Amino acid sequence: MIYYAGSADVAVIGAGHAGIEAALACSRMGLKTLLFTINLDGVANMPCNPSVGGTGKGHLVFEIDALGGEMGVAADKVTLQSRMLNKSKGPAVHSKRVQADRRMYHTVMKQTLEAEKNLSLMQAEIVDFETENGAVSSVITKLGAQWKVKAAVICTGTYLRGKIIIGDVMYESGPDGMLPARGLEAALLREGISLRRFKTGTPPRVDRDSIDFSKLEIQPGDDYIKPFSALTDEEDLNSRPQLPCHIVYTNARTHEIIRDNLDRSPLYSGKIHATGPRYCPSIEDKVVRFSDKERHQLFIEPMGADTKEMYIQGFSSSMPEDVQRMMLHSLPGFENAVTMRPAYAIEYDCVDPTQLAPTLEFRAVGGLYGAGQFNGSSGYEEAAAQGLIAGMNAALKIKGEKPLILTRDSSYIGTLIDDLVTKGTNEPYRIMTSRSEYRLLLRQDNADARLTEYGRRAGLVSDERYEHYLRRRAAIKDEMDRLEKTVIPPSEYVNKLLEEHGTAGITSGVSLASLLRRPQLDYDATAPLDKGRPSLPRDICEAAWIEIKYEGYIKRQIAEAERFRKYENRLLPDDIDYGSITGLRLEAAQKLAQMRPENIGRASRISGVSPADISVLLIWLSHRARGENDSGFIGSEPDGDKDD
Repeated sequence: MIYYAGSADVAVIGAGHAGIEAALACSRMGLKTLLFTINLDGVANMPCNPSVGGTGKGHLVFEIDALGGEMGVAADKVTLQSRMLNKSKGPAVHSKRVQADRRMYHTVMKQTLEAEKNLSLMQAEIVDFETENGAVSSVITKLGAQWKVKAAVICTGTYLRGKIIIGDVMYESGPDGMLPARGLEAALLREGISLRRFKTGTPPRVDRDSIDFSKLEIQPGDDYIKPFSALTDEEDLNSRPQLPCHIVYTNARTHEIIRDNLDRSPLYSGKIHATGPRYCPSIEDKVVRFSDKERHQLFIEPMGADTKEMYIQGFSSSMPEDVQRMMLHSLPGFENAVTMRPAYAIEYDCVDPTQLAPTLEFRAVGGLYGAGQFNGSSGYEEAAAQGLIAGMNAALKIKGEKPLILTRDSSYIGTLIDDLVTKGTNEPYRIMTSRSEYRLLLRQDNADARLTEYGRRAGLVSDERYEHYLRRRAAIKDEMDRLEKTVIPPSEYVNKLLEEHGTAGITSGVSLASLLRRPQLDYDATAPLDKGRPSLPRDICEAAWIEIKYEGYIKRQIAEAERFRKYENRLLPDDIDYGSITGLRLEAAQKLAQMRPENIGRASRISGVSPADISVLLIWLSHRARGENDSGFIGSEPDGDKDD
């Protein structure tokens, strides 16, 4: 029996990383928000690696923070170890990654949710929703409670019809033994929203006391920790001790065990039918796909400061438990290892994200949004980024305000969402720096400059955060101006120093900025020449140096982005009958009609739409603007290849 339980502005379904950011965004923007979760003990759970950041992913966390999100704030509070990845490469791909305390992350996030005045956190499973006039109007719990709402954000992660697979053993479950979500899939199908089946997995957890660390390679954290969040006290963060991680490698015996038991692997026996992530394969998949490799690197990482559980990154598996034990015991230092949790694969339902608008609202149901792994992505950071944008746009729609659609040249968040809703994905999507054509513009160090104003206008960036942003921006500009104005005269000392760094001496006065543009020199290298250098925070110095050093490249990328933006500004009317445009190929017409892109730029990125099709659309728009016949021939050849 269904009973009326009350009303709210927004319901968020799922309290993982996407749901948390969505709920906080809505509540902080002044809307009454309900956050539902199957189990309150699973709030902000990290069922896979308890880490935040990584290649490309670290960029997302800095962007979330710049917009006023919470992930970076929480991650800084629970950091066990921090490392900046890709430090040997250019600043565009520098990516921060931290090992986080899993239970503390849950505690910090749960306390943050409970303290939010417009937010109610509830343990309840949403199994259905209702619509009125093509828009969501209520959500219904498994116990029959009906909540009237104006919008809903679905963030079910890997729970929707979740199934755990360990060898021959298969059972319905969410991650970490949680209950799966059932019922909501029927409501989605009823509304014409198609679902697909994806898979992911996780490695075993091992008792720390059973590992012989003398046989492992130690991996310490960085000497200096750059905070994710502008709100974090940098001095306090760097004063805390860091826990070590370790490295070990698989060997011939490990690979032999895997090959001898492939007939028992559900991945190769046909028991797993769902699509898994290409960039995070299981160890058995690595051994088969990369048969020429003699070993694979594994990282041994702590799950928390107050637990003996150790995470073996790179050792994901769905092998039977007995095989897992043999694989584990073949590793140096793990001969007597005790497994605390076995590895497993998990299958789950998600949606084809091309059914979503760039706002992350479903085209088929007004006021219904999707975020996170439910949208076909993978990773905590990808989920949090989507949740933040979905929540912001749900709130903006209720308020009658313009939605926030981030472009590809503005952020990795914009790239992530554009890839999902425009190109779609046939596997769990993972952000990488290579996904962006504007990597030099989208650095970690300038996330605040790119996005803070958006968060401020939406009401998510506090006065404290905004004032910090203004001070930082002014400090960077002042330092850049000082470096441009500080002239270094030639001298024997100067030229000797320059030659020691592998660059030519000078014969006339040269600004420090000009010296910094030389590939052999960085900010620290010029310190002996810069007698008046002020004492500045490290991130200010880094940002100023990067902006100066890569000025030419940055200007070129900005020009490229501006050239492409003209296509983003060529809007496509909502009422286009693509089938009537002569010269447009049949595949293109069908794809365009299905996805209804908002502009030419987005249309150009749809799979199956060729440059020739875009030319046809541009000509069609010109004819329409002049009031000419929309349906007349405008292609280069009559009928083109519409029948292909």
